[in-house]
Amino acid sequence: MSKSTNKALDLVIVGAGFAGLCALHHARAIGLSARLIEAGSGVGGTWYWNRYPGARCDIESLQYSYQFSDELQQEWEWSERYAAQAEILSYLEHVADRFDLREQIQLDTRVVSAHFQEDQERWLIRTDNNDTLNARFCIMATGCLSSTNRPRFEGEADFEGNVFHTGEWPHEPVDFTGKRVGVIGTGSSAIQSIPIIAEQAEQVYVFQRTPNYSIPAHNRPLDPAEQKQVKAEYSALRERASQGFGGSDFLAINALGSEASAAEREAEFEHRWALGGLYILGTYADLMIDKEVNEQAAEFARKRIRAVVEDPETAEKLCPDQVIGCKRITVDTGYFETYNRPNVTLVDVSTSPIEEFTATGLRTGGEDFIVDTIVLATGFDAMTGSLFKIDIRGRGGERLKDQWAAGPKTYLGLMSNGFPNLFFVSGPGSPSVLSNMVVTIEQHVDWITDCLKHLQTEQIDTIEPKSDAVDRWVAEVNAIAAETLFMGCNSWYLGANVPGKPRIFMPYAGGFPAYRETCDEIAANGYTGFSLTNKNTTESEL
Repeated sequence: MSKSTNKALDLVIVGAGFAGLCALHHARAIGLSARLIEAGSGVGGTWYWNRYPGARCDIESLQYSYQFSDELQQEWEWSERYAAQAEILSYLEHVADRFDLREQIQLDTRVVSAHFQEDQERWLIRTDNNDTLNARFCIMATGCLSSTNRPRFEGEADFEGNVFHTGEWPHEPVDFTGKRVGVIGTGSSAIQSIPIIAEQAEQVYVFQRTPNYSIPAHNRPLDPAEQKQVKAEYSALRERASQGFGGSDFLAINALGSEASAAEREAEFEHRWALGGLYILGTYADLMIDKEVNEQAAEFARKRIRAVVEDPETAEKLCPDQVIGCKRITVDTGYFETYNRPNVTLVDVSTSPIEEFTATGLRTGGEDFIVDTIVLATGFDAMTGSLFKIDIRGRGGERLKDQWAAGPKTYLGLMSNGFPNLFFVSGPGSPSVLSNMVVTIEQHVDWITDCLKHLQTEQIDTIEPKSDAVDRWVAEVNAIAAETLFMGCNSWYLGANVPGKPRIFMPYAGGFPAYRETCDEIAANGYTGFSLTNKNTTESEL
């Protein structure tokens, strides 16, 4: 679409992934003039950028999809149980076309600043293309895992080979045939990509600081008859999922593992391991609360690793010793089996960190590893990274980054005090990364859309949360997390993967159903905890 300068709009949306496309569709439905700004050359968000080998969703495709349109649900055919990056990207491109969204999407444009103009009560948004947009409302649909975490190493400029980050993968295929490859990291993107890289490469060195739990996906093509049956009962599936802790149908059991015998728990873990994927998360309601129940699940997973990896020493290095689930569990295809290949070597850097890059590879523990290519599977600056790349300033010129210097401060993960009419989708303080992202994205977009309709109907100019409501919500998020085992390890949920980032548990750990109920209750009661103002009337004290 053509660019505009000084364009006055009702709404500017930043980011063209699941959240941004959904927000644009809903904004149009209520008659708002809207523009979506996207840094990439195409829609897709995370699924546009993350093209590394093996990139695939860890939520089943029939659940990792929009539900705002039953026609869309019925017409789109997924090919696999767990959709790969290319298929999810095709799906989102189809959504943009099917709902005629592209005319209001501006690609190849990065938002550099968003400043609230108090005299006008509007947001002034500037881009790297020197565009200026003036909008009453702004929605940050920038994603939770979209800002790459790229640690710096001594001697990087000396390395003569190629360096790729899994979150910024080239759009053209990378051929590893005959190459010696060093992979730094053993998180989700590494676990998905290493088996595929190992099939091509001459040698793969995996540099591991912390081992992660991973469960076989048991991925397979979706039988057309199975897909037809699910679609015939889609509403029932969505309803079950909405009652699940993370907004997915993981066959959750409301029973407590602490009330089951060790043998009963073992049998249930066995059953769910056979199902594959994240079904183990639904095993018991107290899996992330009761240490004994969690430890049995963790040891069950470790026994599986030992049974697969042939070399006992390597197997032990791959066995995590932390709480299972305190880091997002990974879903894999043949990851642990890959370490049985003669061309794959695990290098433990937990006690001897990587010292430097050299012209020909890496040095760690005084040993040189000769490689042609280095893959940085070092993850993301989660939850806040993409927001902080934008110079966001609210009332009095206060920077969001400064307000959040000691950790994110939001109300419901949706808004922050001092930043009127600025919404976050899946922001810190919401279930976000502890959930099926598409489900929680739609819940947020629905809430925001209803809020904007309310403001229109009541002729209200601005909405923002009160500072005491923010403080109470932050305290509640922290209190809930403290009662769980999510605090049992240094995870990116806490920002622990980024040097200097405050160690604050960022997502809401009380579960999607409880969170949604809270949001609905607040809206039904006239937006409790928010200040709603009109230039011509007094502030609505709620």
